Amino acid sequence: MEASKVPTLRVRQVNREVVNGAGDYVLYWMIANRRTDWNFALDRAVEWAASLGKPLLILEALRCDYRWASDRFHGFVIAGMEDNRRALEAGPVAYYPYVEPTVGAGRGLLAALAERAAVVVTDEFPCFFLPRMVAAAGEGLSVRLEAVDSNGLLPLTATDRLFSRAVDFRRFLQKTLTPHLLERPRSDPWSTYEAPPWSGPLPAAVTDRWPVAEPASLDLASLPIDHRVTVVASEPGGPRAAEGALESFMARRFARYVDGRLEVRDRATSELSAYLHFGHLSSHRVFAALCGHEDWNVDRLAEKATGSRNGWWGMSPPAEAYLDQLVTWRELGYNSTRLRPDYDTYEALPPWARTTLEEHRQDPRPTLYSDEELESSQTHDSLWNAAQNELVTTGRIHNYLRMLWGKKIFEWSETPRQALERMVELNNKYALDGRNPNSYSGIFWCLGLFDRAWGPERPIFGKIRYMTSDSTRRKLDAKAYEARFGSREGWLDFA
Repeated sequence: MEASKVPTLRVRQVNREVVNGAGDYVLYWMIANRRTDWNFALDRAVEWAASLGKPLLILEALRCDYRWASDRFHGFVIAGMEDNRRALEAGPVAYYPYVEPTVGAGRGLLAALAERAAVVVTDEFPCFFLPRMVAAAGEGLSVRLEAVDSNGLLPLTATDRLFSRAVDFRRFLQKTLTPHLLERPRSDPWSTYEAPPWSGPLPAAVTDRWPVAEPASLDLASLPIDHRVTVVASEPGGPRAAEGALESFMARRFARYVDGRLEVRDRATSELSAYLHFGHLSSHRVFAALCGHEDWNVDRLAEKATGSRNGWWGMSPPAEAYLDQLVTWRELGYNSTRLRPDYDTYEALPPWARTTLEEHRQDPRPTLYSDEELESSQTHDSLWNAAQNELVTTGRIHNYLRMLWGKKIFEWSETPRQALERMVELNNKYALDGRNPNSYSGIFWCLGLFDRAWGPERPIFGKIRYMTSDSTRRKLDAKAYEARFGSREGWLDFA
């Protein structure tokens, strides 16, 4: 394929197979970028369809045997499927949503569709089970499979350097990001769609075995997933809800972002992390909204890369602060996850952190809690209990309290390894934005990742940054927070 409009840095050929010119269609296997706009992978599939003169088929499937599968995560994804169905129903392409009813029922679906495909395009995502799934698919298909990166503003393959500090990654971004800011996925892929429209039904031999899902009427209770982790009704999934959340952030909270993130009653956070994680919202879309709000263009970028958090973008303080989270910290996590296959293990901690943790591994722990006591918020610390309650009931934790939450789990665990395992389990089981590179970054930061050694050296913590509930109470309105999340029964909405 010549002169792709999708940057070549974002396209990876997964297998060594070739394009099947006799194929009936181009297949886009949507697994991470679950949206129909601002999506480089979709753009690549559209380009292939136009180049080959083939119609486009989009497969969005959801298996039921991934770890931590529950009503919460299934419901979020399925809501997005309904949005995608509506967005594509009158368009020129075919959309095939499939939800696996029993474990293993979906096995063979991709291969069956790929048999008649000219080329298969899927999403590049460096975390959870997706890299293994894509690699296995590549080995099993007899047609070219490409994985396309639409994760962030910087292509994942723009560097093979593993960064240990945010300031170093920020400085690298400031030196290299500018040309990539001019490369954006299409906000409306259909306005210039030049491929043949889809005509006729989906292959009956396929749909008879793997029935097309009806997302709006699908009963979660019928699926073999964890029904104890319930849907968060206040945070529906899907691109439409994501767009609404972005508009709400820009209109209501963005101006207060610098000083209002620690608020308890009306936080000034974006509340976009779950939509970014599930691919219902693109970071390019968020960046475009910021640029529009700031009337910004690349000419306002600073000439010198200092690694400073402020000033390089040439935007307002709220925009600079938010971009440091959206670009620097978020994409630092993606960089680390891509380059460290052991990103979710104790060995991913920096050497200095593992050294000090091992030196203090035998230090007496004044209090130890079981897994069950932590999960059910049965500790002596009412502020920590409230944070855990917020996680369980809403699928998120107040940004500052997330740090305390992890530090206390470490303090209450027998070993650092056990602490990490507990943090991963609780976060990934309940957090809507869990199972993401940034989830692992945040969890592992509690034990030194992307941080430095701190003094004075303390029992248990050693040189790991220390936090207490008392110091946290001085940072925010803990009384209001505990009043809101002190119980899981009828928690109050202070919005």
